[in-house]
Amino acid sequence: MCIQRAQRASLALTLNYVALVLAISAVITSYWCEGTRKVVKPFCIGPENVKQTYCIRFNSSNVDDNKLVQYIFETGEEKFLVRKFHVGIWFSCEESVDLTGVLWLCIVAECLYIALLFTGGALMVLELCPCFNVMNRLKLNAFAALCTALSGLFGMIAHMMFITAFQLAVLLGPEDWKPKTWVYSWSYLLAWGSFATCMGSAVTALNRYTKTITEFKFRWRTIEKRLRIKKKIRELDLPEDLWYITSLSEQGDQHTALYLNGSVPSWINPSILDNWGREYC
Repeated sequence: MCIQRAQRASLALTLNYVALVLAISAVITSYWCEGTRKVVKPFCIGPENVKQTYCIRFNSSNVDDNKLVQYIFETGEEKFLVRKFHVGIWFSCEESVDLTGVLWLCIVAECLYIALLFTGGALMVLELCPCFNVMNRLKLNAFAALCTALSGLFGMIAHMMFITAFQLAVLLGPEDWKPKTWVYSWSYLLAWGSFATCMGSAVTALNRYTKTITEFKFRWRTIEKRLRIKKKIRELDLPEDLWYITSLSEQGDQHTALYLNGSVPSWINPSILDNWGREYC
């Protein structure tokens, strides 16, 4: 049992730090979405006898010439270039459609996600420290599960806010910026992979907490039941030879046997009840 709990603790901590690494990698990179978009060709500045297809050639040296404007207007699609682009939380073009507020909320949510994820991992490390007693470990485990679950919530909100802002920019953005084609890229996959491992860590930590509490309650009910039996036997004034009730068949659970005459055999450690909580790992 102790080994299983230690394995669950190690699993929760490992998932937490994997989620933290993936989240930081997703935030600092700018490949959440990538694709192609049209951009206006720049004016050609090279020699006129050299044919250049990536820029607009004009005959007049006066930039404000009406002939120049008419020429650019009549070229249609030829005045655009198709270029690749990639965007992320810190490098994005959604500002062109007045979505800076949404982007800043997304950044704040991502920062809270990483901060709470780190806090949950730190609490899990403290929980493994042998200097804490069982109740303090349970409290640390509960707070670690809570912080990790909250971080997953903030992470999901941040990811969805960014994608919503980007899709609105695609629909409402200026024609000279709108992507022609776009797909989710590897930073986006890292972000949702981080969310999945974060929730796995939270579920594992919460499972350890609830299972330990359930075991403690079961053992406490066993003690209360045996004490009630002891009280009734004393009320019946039975012979002392009948005061011995039972002992559990399994050697590993012998410490739960009660001896109603109040005496503890020499082969039982008197402090065994105080050490029950120490079985929590």
